[in-house]
Amino acid sequence: MRRLLDFLYDAAAALAALFMLGLLCMVLLSVVSRQLDFHVPGTDAYAGYLMAASGFLALAHTLRRGEHIRVTLLLNALPGRMRNALELWALSIATLLALLFALYSCKLAWQSHAFHDISTSNDATPLWIPQLAMALGTVLLAVAFLDELLLQALGRRSAANSGAALRNE
Repeated sequence: MRRLLDFLYDAAAALAALFMLGLLCMVLLSVVSRQLDFHVPGTDAYAGYLMAASGFLALAHTLRRGEHIRVTLLLNALPGRMRNALELWALSIATLLALLFALYSCKLAWQSHAFHDISTSNDATPLWIPQLAMALGTVLLAVAFLDELLLQALGRRSAANSGAALRNE
């Protein structure tokens, strides 16, 4: 199960990187088209879709790598049992919020499909298509938070060590 979850998180991160490359291509196409006096319709809208997709799909991977922002000042000051209790509480709340976010983003994509909702820009993209990336990303984030919560409850969660605290500017 661990290998499957890690594969899902890594695959979503790879897909996010691919969408980030697509975003770069859209921005470059937009810049080049302005310089050469031609217009490619929809580049701004697709750049926005690709940016959102890359951000949402990277959330679970970022969580598992310990790169999300954490306020550890209080956590580091607490003794073992209190620290564990606070970690469990925080992960429980985060899991609940992530599950709600996943539920509503999936519902949004479903409703956009059911109502044939399209983009208001000139590309007229069916909105459920770019919303799928948000739904998938939030579902994976909820799974990742549930994974972290279960690991913490079982005492098998490794401490998040991103090294960010060591990089002082």
